[in-house]
Amino acid sequence: MPLPSRLFTLPGSLRRPASARAAAALLALATVSALSPLAAQAGEPAAAALTTVSVSLPSAPLQLHLNQVALDRLGPKTALVEYRGDADGGLGRYRIHRDGQLVASGALQALPPFEAWGSGRRYFAIDFSEQQRPGSYRVEVEIGGQRVRSAPVRVQDQALFRITAKQLLAYFRKSRHLDPRDHHIRVFDTPRFVDVWGGWRDAGGDTGKYLSHLGYANHFNPQQASLAAWVLAYTADSAAALYQRAGLLRQAREEAFWGADYLHRVLDAEGYFYTTVFDKWGDEKAERMVVGYEGEDGRYTAQYRSAYRAGAGMAIAALARAAQLAGHSGQQGAFSGAAYLADAERAFTHLQSANTQYCADGQENIIDDYTALMAAVELYRATQQPRYLAAARQRATQLMARQTSEGGFSSDAAGQRPYYHAVEAGLPLISLAHYLDIEPEAALAERARRTLAGALAHQLQLNSKVANPFDYARQQFRLFKDGALQGPVRDGFFIPHQNETGYWWQGESARLASLSVAAVEAGRRLAPQPGAAFDVAPELARFAQHQLDWTLGRNPYGISMLYGFGSRNPPTVQQSAGDMYVGGVSNGITGAVDSETGEGIAFAPGPDDAQWRWVEQWIPHSSWLLLAAVTLARP
Repeated sequence: MPLPSRLFTLPGSLRRPASARAAAALLALATVSALSPLAAQAGEPAAAALTTVSVSLPSAPLQLHLNQVALDRLGPKTALVEYRGDADGGLGRYRIHRDGQLVASGALQALPPFEAWGSGRRYFAIDFSEQQRPGSYRVEVEIGGQRVRSAPVRVQDQALFRITAKQLLAYFRKSRHLDPRDHHIRVFDTPRFVDVWGGWRDAGGDTGKYLSHLGYANHFNPQQASLAAWVLAYTADSAAALYQRAGLLRQAREEAFWGADYLHRVLDAEGYFYTTVFDKWGDEKAERMVVGYEGEDGRYTAQYRSAYRAGAGMAIAALARAAQLAGHSGQQGAFSGAAYLADAERAFTHLQSANTQYCADGQENIIDDYTALMAAVELYRATQQPRYLAAARQRATQLMARQTSEGGFSSDAAGQRPYYHAVEAGLPLISLAHYLDIEPEAALAERARRTLAGALAHQLQLNSKVANPFDYARQQFRLFKDGALQGPVRDGFFIPHQNETGYWWQGESARLASLSVAAVEAGRRLAPQPGAAFDVAPELARFAQHQLDWTLGRNPYGISMLYGFGSRNPPTVQQSAGDMYVGGVSNGITGAVDSETGEGIAFAPGPDDAQWRWVEQWIPHSSWLLLAAVTLARP
C-alpha cells in the first residue's frame, strides 16, 4: 500500500535536485543492505553494509542480466546481454560455467534493435536451457576485449519453491499485526466498536490492514490480505505434500489459519466484510478505525463495506478453502473449519443481492466477476452444493463475455476500458482455470478453454508486437484525464501514470508473478505436456519463467526484488518505504516518473519521499510469488 508523500517530509536540503548526491549519502546513514543470498537461505544475518537510495540504469558498456535466484532444472534458462561499444557485437562469445567448470560456449545471438529505454545499445540472447544438471551456474561474455560475468544462479528441480518458500512464509509471520488496540476500534461514523485484531501489516511502512484499496477508482482494486489468506490456505491444502517434503507444512498451515481467523473477525454480523482498518498511514492525529478512504490524502469515507472486487470475493474463497484445509488436516486456527465455512456461505449469500450497493459507482466490473467466480468455485469445492456451481457458471459466463475479438478483456460493461491491472493481471485466467476443474458440462468447459486460449495468444502477441528483449508482459490501456477516459487504446510495458486513481502507480512485481501463474495454470488445462518444462507448451513456459526472471534480477537494473536473495537488492529507505524483511518483495520497476503513459523506465530515482513506488515491500508481491513457486513446482 503506497505511503502519501506528505507524511514523509524530508529536510529542504534533501529535496533540492542540486543536493541529490548529498541526499543519497545522508539517507544512506540510516540504511543497510539486504542479507546476502546464502545468509538468507541459512536464516543467518549477513554483515551490514551502507547503501545509497538513488538508483540509475547501469552505464557500463557491457552488461549481463540473469535470474540471480533460482532456475528450474528442466525449465527455460536465458541470459541477456546489453552492449554499447565499437566492436562488432556479433563476434561476441559466451561461456557457461557450472560449479566453476566450463560446460558450454558459443556465439551470441543478436536480438532486434530495442530503444524503449536508453539508446545505442545492442541486445543478445544466451539460451542454455539444455543445461539440466543441478548446480550453481554463471554466464560469462566477452566482446571487443571486454568481459563480464553474471551473478550465480542455482539450478535444481522445483528450484524457486525449494530456495525461496521458507523465507516467503517467514515474511508473512514477520508481517503479522499484533497491536492489542485492534481488539476494540470504532466503525466510522457509528458508535460501534469491533474486534479486528490479527491479520498482516499491509506493507513495510504501513500498519493498516486492507482486504483491498483504491475502491473509489473502481477498476484498480487489488486483492491484498484476502488474496494472501487464499494463497496460503489453497497451497497448504492442495500442495501439502510439497510443503511436507520441504519441512514447511506446519508453518504454511499456521499462516493460513492466521489469515482465516482475521477474515472471521472482519466479517460483520450483517454479512459484509470490513474493507480497511486504517489510520491515514500512521498519522498520530488520525483515529484508527474501520473506515473507507479516498485519494492520496486518505480522506475518510463510509465506504468500508467490501464488494466482491474490494476483497470480499477472495475473502470468501480463502475462508472456504481454509475450511477444507481444516477438514483435511484435522487442525484449525482460533476458530473452527465449520466457522470458516459458515462465514463464507453467509457472506456469499449476502453479497449475491447486496454487492452493487458496495461498489463505488454502483456497477459491477470485471474484478467483481473473477473474484466472485473464485468465491463460488471454492464454495462448490467445499460443499458440492449445486447452487454454487450455478453461481460459478453465471460469473464465468459474464467474465467470458467481456473478452474482446483480439483476446483481451474489457473492464466495463460498455467495452470502453481495456482490462489492465498493476497487481493481478493473471487472475481472470486463473479464475477460469479453477472453474474448469469443477465444470462437468462439456460445452461450457469448451467455451472456457477457448477463452483461455484466446487470452494467452493475445498476451503473447502483445509481447512480440515490438522489440522486447526481456520478454516483459506488455499491456493495453487508455489514459484517464479530466474525469473521463481519453484517447485511443495504447500498448505499453508499464501501467499509465495518468489513471483513475489520481496518484497511484508503482512497480509491478505482483502483476508479473500473477501472469506467470496464469500461463502455467491455463496451459496445463489447455494442452498439458507432461515432462516438458512446467508441463506446458514451450512458449508458455518461457513466458512464465521470464516474468519471474525480471523480478529476480534479469532486469535492466540487475536488482533482485526478493529481499535477501540475489547479488543486489533494493535499497532500504526507512523514510518512505518502512521495514524490509527477508522474503519480502519490493514493488519494482516502473515507467519514467514524468511520463503520463508510463513510457521509459525508472527505479528509485530519488533520493526523495516517493521511494515507496519502487522499494516498499507489499503483501500481494510475496503472495503471488509464493503461489508461482508452488504452481511451477507442482505438476
